[in-house]
Amino acid sequence: MKHLSDIFNNALKENCAAKSPFNLYEPVDYLLQLGGKRVRPILCLIGCELFDDEVKKAIPPAMGIEYFHNFTLAHDDIMDAAPLRRGKPTMHTRYDLNTAILSGDVMFAKAYQFMCQVENSVLVPVLQTFNQTAIEVCEGQQYDMDFETRDVTDVRVEDYLKMIELKTAVLIAASLKIGALVGGASPSEAQRLYEFGRLAGIAFQLQDDILDTYGNAENFGKQVGGDIIQNKKTYLLLEAVNMGSEKIRQKIVENLSLQYDNNEEKVAEMKNIFNSLKVKEKAEDLMESYYDKACKHLDATKLSISKKQSLLSFIDYLMKRKR
Repeated sequence: MKHLSDIFNNALKENCAAKSPFNLYEPVDYLLQLGGKRVRPILCLIGCELFDDEVKKAIPPAMGIEYFHNFTLAHDDIMDAAPLRRGKPTMHTRYDLNTAILSGDVMFAKAYQFMCQVENSVLVPVLQTFNQTAIEVCEGQQYDMDFETRDVTDVRVEDYLKMIELKTAVLIAASLKIGALVGGASPSEAQRLYEFGRLAGIAFQLQDDILDTYGNAENFGKQVGGDIIQNKKTYLLLEAVNMGSEKIRQKIVENLSLQYDNNEEKVAEMKNIFNSLKVKEKAEDLMESYYDKACKHLDATKLSISKKQSLLSFIDYLMKRKR
């Protein structure tokens, strides 16, 4: 998908030029140029290309998706008091809190401005999809924030799966669907791609949970064990609580509250619990289950085998799968 990545990155570069007032737009350009795989806008372009080779008409909604995604990152960083984003100072750290809030707000408005540039024939379904997705992403963020103050024994695995569906998967799904609509897909075909993206997005987040604890730091691109260090209520942790004996549950609760001399000790202790309960294997099985369900929706489309394969290859790349 390098050609689609190049198309989008060139369009983004052209759009990232300091505008007036400089202090509003320069932080926006800073955040957008921090990098990343551009997964969501590329999926939007892929969705279009599956039905129409003229992918440039999907650039505006792809741009809107990327602006919206980065808007959520800017505000998430504020809520998390995060100092770094992709190894660089976060927007509110580099500038200040008020600037980050206002620059985030204008990114949200710009996202809608880009979305409105699609052809009139698909404007209503595109905006309906984007509106619903924006609401659901906010709902997912609220669930995630709520989890931080809830006892680990009070959060169910089902709660977590719903949270990652809303916070992560629906935007992946909407990216594909919006691109497909712009490319001329029928509503039913676009919806099948939405379901593929939603289920694959859940699988993608489960894979991320697994890699956070069991991945290679160099390949993973961030600190391994970060979720454990931050007491994140991931699938692995919640399944361990669900499967463990009363003694193990008490040990988990104790580990979450203890102050260790070093983080490696805490990570090792929790990994030992995970290993004893085989929660990694359960996570992998669940991830594969969601992925298989996603593929059934893709199989149900009328797309050619080669086009289906091109989409699967990109998803496999994201999930570090081998086909």
